[in-house]
Formats: sequence, structure tokens, C-alpha cells
Amino acid sequence: MGYKTILTVVTTKDQQTQLEAAIDVTRREDGHLEVFCLGVDHSQAGYYYAGASAYVFQETIDRAMAAAEDLEASVRDRLGREDIRWSVESAVAQVGGLTTLIGMRARYSDLVVLTRPYGDDVSPDAVAVTEAALFEGSAPVLIVPDGGLPADFGQQIIVAWNQSEEAMTAVRRAMPLLAAAKAVEITVIDPSPDGPEGADPGAALAQMLDRHGIAVDVAVLARTQTLISDIIDRRAEEVGADLIVMGAYGHSRFRQAILGGATRNMLGKASIPILMAR
Repeated sequence: MGYKTILTVVTTKDQQTQLEAAIDVTRREDGHLEVFCLGVDHSQAGYYYAGASAYVFQETIDRAMAAAEDLEASVRDRLGREDIRWSVESAVAQVGGLTTLIGMRARYSDLVVLTRPYGDDVSPDAVAVTEAALFEGSAPVLIVPDGGLPADFGQQIIVAWNQSEEAMTAVRRAMPLLAAAKAVEITVIDPSPDGPEGADPGAALAQMLDRHGIAVDVAVLARTQTLISDIIDRRAEEVGADLIVMGAYGHSRFRQAILGGATRNMLGKASIPILMAR
């Protein structure tokens, strides 16, 4: 069973790489692409001098509506040249309303395709969009690097395994990709000998995947760098991985925003596609 409903959310015309990646995945999966064009009003009513807030509020809403309509027209023009099944919808929302709009659509999608939400030159709404898909939509999210999706990506996959519920959810959501891969490595970093898998970390997951006919190896790595994300990146480069599968936000979003974490660090410097779920 593959990904048949694929969603991507665009808020600016600069997200062409994301749209192209969503088109490629849809064609590969023989699915249906849903593009949600959002005009985002970043103002908040009540922040203006007396007597002007209603006027300014309507003006910003009008601008957001015009932006959404322009974005939808651009997307329709691009998709009209493709042979895939697709649909486009647009809406306007303030920043605080993004969660519900995106979460509802992500909930009924098999896969959400987005670009990385952290780093230079990212959409100002990228973090809110990504977290809405993951938390409110409970959907797997494929993060596309700046250079786009590699041709035939997913041939060599690394599963960043830490025995967490989030990692297990990511593995289950990635099964169509794992089953199609030529090689899969379960990468375990500095496992505790007192953990639930004891002296054989990754073995139970390897057995589960093997029963699906997936060629899988287990690599147990020492923690030789401060950041787990740096170790994963280095390992991906060593084995020539073209996709990383990992759980997202093992800690609260607030804690990761303040202290950092593997999810935030990975998303900030993704150089190959990452499939995340929680």
C-alpha cells in the first residue's frame, strides 16, 4: 500500500522546489496531489491606534486574499502541464488559524511534502505548517532539501532508531518507501545497555522489516559528536543514503525551540530528504 493522497502546502511562489518534489512523488506513487495555497495575514487585530484597527485589518485580509488567488493561479498553470491527478484549493488565515486549516487536510493525507522549516531563506510560516502537519494532522512529512529530491530517492535508507514511539511511528509510515529500497540500515547511536532492547539494539526492528522482505542491516554507533544530528548526517554520507527516516519531536516543541533537539537540528540543515512522523 503506497501513498495515494499527497498534500503540499504553499504560502509563497518561492516554494517551487517543494511543488516540483510533490509532483515527482505523486507521479512515482501514482497518487493524487492536493495543493493547498495559503494567503497568510500576519497582522493581529487590535494592535493599531484607536479607530484604525478595523480598516487596517480588512486591508491586510484583502492583501492575503489577493496573494492566495495569485498563488493558486500560478499553481494551476504549473500543474496544467502535468499528467498526474491533482486538485488545488486556496484559503486565507491569520497565523493563529494555520493549525486547524492545515491539520484537517493533513489528517486525511497519506504523505505531506514540505521544505525544511529552519535555516536561511525559508518561508516565514514554514515552522507552523510543518508542526501542524505533524501534530494536528498526525501525518508523515517528507522534508525536501534545498536542492530538491534526488532522482529515484529512497534506494539507500537510514532509519534513525532510538526505540521511541515516535521512531516506531515513522518506520510504520515509511513502509512503502522501505519496501521499495535496495538497502535499509537501522542506525542506533549510543544505546543504553539497560534499554528495552538490551544487548541487541535494533534487532527486533530488523526482524520485523525482514519479514516484509526488506534488506536490512543494523549499525550501532558510538556518540563521537555532541549533536546526534551530526552523527546521523555523517553516517548518511558514509553509506550514501538518499533518505533518512526518523521520529519527530521526542520532546515538547517548546523545549526544542528553547534548547534545541535532534528534530530541529536535522530540519535546519537537511541535505537529503527526511521522512518524519510522530
